[in-house]
Amino acid sequence: MSDRPRESSATYALLHTGYVGGTVASTVGFVRDGDRLMVTDPGMVRDRGLILDPLRALGVEPGDVTDVVFSHHHPDHTLNAALFPAARFHDHWAIYQGDVWEDRDAEGHELSPSVRLIRTPGHTPEDITTLVGTAEGVVAFTHLWNTPTSAGDKYATDLDALHAGRARVLALADVVVPGHGPAFHPTAATPR
Repeated sequence: MSDRPRESSATYALLHTGYVGGTVASTVGFVRDGDRLMVTDPGMVRDRGLILDPLRALGVEPGDVTDVVFSHHHPDHTLNAALFPAARFHDHWAIYQGDVWEDRDAEGHELSPSVRLIRTPGHTPEDITTLVGTAEGVVAFTHLWNTPTSAGDKYATDLDALHAGRARVLALADVVVPGHGPAFHPTAATPR
């Protein structure tokens, strides 16, 4: 099975560009594919309005969000999940909604024809990447990079797996959205 999403009909936006340093905030993404409205990594931000205001500017209310994807379970990527009361929540091994826990492996799971999850351990053993097929190419929402210039990851549980995941993502991504920074276009100089 190819990692590439089957279709390229999705659009995406960054609701919040994260950062690390003296303070920390996650990069929060939004993906629209037909009637699927998805948020990635709704974690720590200075103020919840930094997630909700850009979402509403896109014409989407929090209760409209159908799916939330966690790249991993650190609080800086999950803290604001409850903002989306009707959503299904996706992680490395299940889908959660209300009081229902549906086991499934994230590897190859499709949220829509243009959105596919893959396992990319390294930062944690359970990390996943959300691959989004758009008209402009494949966008990867991932924590394989903390920021666009992250050569490594001082918090990584497995650097070999992290670098293998980076190679896998770089083989198909036209845009990478890292865990704590702005989106970037991979180049030959992108840390592998």
